[in-house]
Amino acid sequence: MTALLAPTPTVDLARLRGKARAIRREILRMVHAGQSGHPGGSLGVADLVTALYYAVLRHDPQNPRWAQRDRFILSKGHCSPVIYAVLADCGYFPPGDLATFRRPGSHLQGHPCSAKTPGIEASTGTLGLGLSTACGMALGGMLRGGSHYYYALCGDGEQQEGQIWEAAMFANKYHLSNLIAFTDRNRLQTDGDTEDVMPLDPLPEKWRAFGWHSWEIDGHDFTQILAAVARAKREHDGRPTMIIANTTKGKGVSFMEGAAAWHSGPPSDAQLALALEELAHD
Repeated sequence: MTALLAPTPTVDLARLRGKARAIRREILRMVHAGQSGHPGGSLGVADLVTALYYAVLRHDPQNPRWAQRDRFILSKGHCSPVIYAVLADCGYFPPGDLATFRRPGSHLQGHPCSAKTPGIEASTGTLGLGLSTACGMALGGMLRGGSHYYYALCGDGEQQEGQIWEAAMFANKYHLSNLIAFTDRNRLQTDGDTEDVMPLDPLPEKWRAFGWHSWEIDGHDFTQILAAVARAKREHDGRPTMIIANTTKGKGVSFMEGAAAWHSGPPSDAQLALALEELAHD
């Protein structure tokens, strides 16, 4: 395994697409094996997390505590299958561990645990906590004079939590320009459409009102994802960035796409076979 010490200078988009398909297959296998988990959201953010780990983040699987690494915090911690699949593929722990997802004694539980799993930067799961944690970490990095970045991935339903907006104020006050966050804007949560549960629109305007840079992208377009990160890094006015990534819950699997019912729950044997077949090709 080659250590990924710096962002890829020339991005192979075909490679990223292939990696994302492989990650989606592992997500489905994990949730099926554990007979529990959150496949819809995990599938939906596979492109975002793939782009970050294979083309953006400075990180080293052979040295997970490398001081100059970039940090990734999965604020929507229930979508742990996606980060587990990526970390295993990168070499942070054996891929065979994925088969133990949510099993008693496994280090791969339903929500990420930084004390147990190499490569996990923060224990998350309580909605809103991950972004607050990322803010504190980013402030610490800034005070130490670090040059690395802190990346956070939030859910859209998660932004119905007041703690998210406390974190937004904190990041603006302390000028956390080293914090680049994403919102997984799939418009679905466990109780249905976000705009029926508690309306969120217009999200970019709300984040800008809180002093952040914010704009929308297609969360499945690798070119847009990478361009958004590059744009955020070019800003030097002391403001954090929130990128609203429009995604499809259950992306890549026809019967899961756009279906709130697949927020959680495992596929059957037949559904798994069908989904894996669909993900075998572009």
